[in-house]
Amino acid sequence: MLVADRVIAIAIMGLSAYFMWHAVALPIGWNGMTGGPGGGAFPFWLSLIMMLSAAGILVRSLGAEPTDQKFFDGVMLRSVIVVVVALFVTIGLIPVVGAYVAIPLFIFWYIRIFGGHSWLLTACLTVGTPVFLFFFFEVTLKILLPKGITEPWFFPLYAMFF
Repeated sequence: MLVADRVIAIAIMGLSAYFMWHAVALPIGWNGMTGGPGGGAFPFWLSLIMMLSAAGILVRSLGAEPTDQKFFDGVMLRSVIVVVVALFVTIGLIPVVGAYVAIPLFIFWYIRIFGGHSWLLTACLTVGTPVFLFFFFEVTLKILLPKGITEPWFFPLYAMFF
């Protein structure tokens, strides 16, 4: 288990460094012309947070006592495979039906069907997440997310906010 922790932590740190290296091709500071962060700001800082988190896991694993615990048992492996497949389906749906349909479908499936949580929690997150994403990315940051065939539904909102 500790070997897996270390290998994955090092891999995530390498991936984070790769993302940060590409993010600095765009400005990562405050952009005075647009009144917001530069195009590389979020990828850079999120990658840095990811790298620091992985470094924390690596440091913790170096001080841990070895155990006989297996990395994956059959039940856990099945759960991981099911979620990975669901994520690939969600990614495949984004260009077709848009992020604002694909993401809530995944959230609904993950929280209610896979996780078995309450209808209230499921409804709040399934509705609240796309609303938050719209206002954060499209209204605040002026970053348009893919909408696929649902784009005409957004024309009234564009008229309101742009």
